[in-house]
Amino acid sequence: MTDAQGQPDSDDVRRIALSFPGTEERLAWGMPTFRVAGKMFVTVPDDETSFAVRCPMHERAELIAAEPEKFWVPPHEAGSHWVRVRLAALEDESELRDILADSWQQAAPPRLSETFHP
Repeated sequence: MTDAQGQPDSDDVRRIALSFPGTEERLAWGMPTFRVAGKMFVTVPDDETSFAVRCPMHERAELIAAEPEKFWVPPHEAGSHWVRVRLAALEDESELRDILADSWQQAAPPRLSETFHP
């Protein structure tokens, strides 16, 4: 649940992710992952202070350059199409929803993504 300062937390990530059509939660690598049509679109690492979402490589570099306090990539994920997001750096739950929806749309099959507008 959003904390006393209005910051989204890992429970908000879970609640919002599960609100998107066709989404299911699965435990993988010891952490919650959220998938649509079998494709992962968000993970919540153990410490629950951040989450990872799909992000095209060219956009990822721009995001990190523009807001390094919010977005980053751990060295072991440098070659992937994922970016980490610090929950404490988010403006509000609306920003969280937008980020999750963008990742969901990248993973969702056309039949779902064409009919759902978060």
